[in-house]
Amino acid sequence: MSDSLVIIPTYNEKENVEAIVRKVFSLPVPLHILIVDDGSPDGTADIVKRLMAVFPGSLHILERAGKQGLGTAYIAGFRWGLERGYTYLFEMDADFSHNPDDLVRLREACMAGADFAIGSRYVKGGKVDNWPMNRVLMSYFASVYVNLILWMGIRDCTAGFKCYHRNVLRAIDLSDIRFIGYAFQIEMKYKAQRLGFKAKEVPITFVDRQFGESKMSMGIFKEAFWGVLKMRFMPVKRAK
Repeated sequence: MSDSLVIIPTYNEKENVEAIVRKVFSLPVPLHILIVDDGSPDGTADIVKRLMAVFPGSLHILERAGKQGLGTAYIAGFRWGLERGYTYLFEMDADFSHNPDDLVRLREACMAGADFAIGSRYVKGGKVDNWPMNRVLMSYFASVYVNLILWMGIRDCTAGFKCYHRNVLRAIDLSDIRFIGYAFQIEMKYKAQRLGFKAKEVPITFVDRQFGESKMSMGIFKEAFWGVLKMRFMPVKRAK
């Protein structure tokens, strides 16, 4: 039995999903994986189901009908993991932009006392590989903008590679999370901080995907831009 669950949302990730699953299970720390698949028409779920016979009890799948957004996928994964008693719950992309080896360091940060650990591109030792400069600048200044509005003090506010202690996810009212794209990542960090939880930024190298298509769009960017302004005035509810 593992106390750690890696939640990986997928949509058309047939080129990556088997490799990412096998890599996570090769790590020296016992981890379980939950794939949250939004009805991938390319057969991603079929690959996962085949691998479940190879990794019985450690690999799980939650299938949903159609694309419902990154944020709702993670919330579904959080609920699934909390119901089954996991202590550490991770967010990670399927496309190797997040290095699975860093899961160990994120877990160690939480075990050492952080309430949630962030794989950060913008602290000392962190960096971005294989991104065009315009996207690097957009991402970096997005975090600057978020801190100007929300005063979070987190260098990588839009980071999607994280480890939460279950106490954080139990305290946040997950039914009150408003956003589903990159703004979801900001909202979760902001609400965790407002509820008194402490973050630790762990330096990582972020590498742009080699296979498959990016899910980034202008709509997602606009949601994050306007969503930050809305967050500034939103009440933060503690779950009952």
